[in-house]
Amino acid sequence: MTGAARLPRTLALSHAPIVDEHALRDALAQFATGVTIIAAHAGEGRYVGFTANSFNSVSLSPPLVLWSLARRSRSLAAFEAAERYVVNILALDQVELARRFSRPHADRFADVDFTLGEADAPRIAGCVAWLECRHHSRMVAGDHVVFIGEVTRCTRGDGHGLVFAGHRYGRAAPLD
Repeated sequence: MTGAARLPRTLALSHAPIVDEHALRDALAQFATGVTIIAAHAGEGRYVGFTANSFNSVSLSPPLVLWSLARRSRSLAAFEAAERYVVNILALDQVELARRFSRPHADRFADVDFTLGEADAPRIAGCVAWLECRHHSRMVAGDHVVFIGEVTRCTRGDGHGLVFAGHRYGRAAPLD
């Protein structure tokens, strides 16, 4: 055989999951993440938002971040249509807000204190940071859509960020 090596037959033919979904969720729960609420303007004075710990930095130059949303989400179409959005990085005392935005709710923003930034999307009061973003790119990856945003403005608030690990909300504490 010349050129590229042949893949073993089992790898070339198998597309079935090799990991149990529950086992994978439990393993990934060992990785602590920050907690955010991604929010966007959905038109006609309406806003969409959801709790996301699938958030990560990508690049400092240009300033890019990423997050993902389930393809079955009712708000997917609104986020796909939004040219701009805000990543609200939650503070330790915002656990109930994180829970509210992670569950179905008629109007998640009802009685939530927020202002509109340059992205015309909710900047939730009390967060430790806000990243206003412009849509950069997106791609379908399995049962989610991965969004990459270019940060156009960032602001740091006070306090410490909320984390999620072991299927629970918590706090990060320095070791030294």
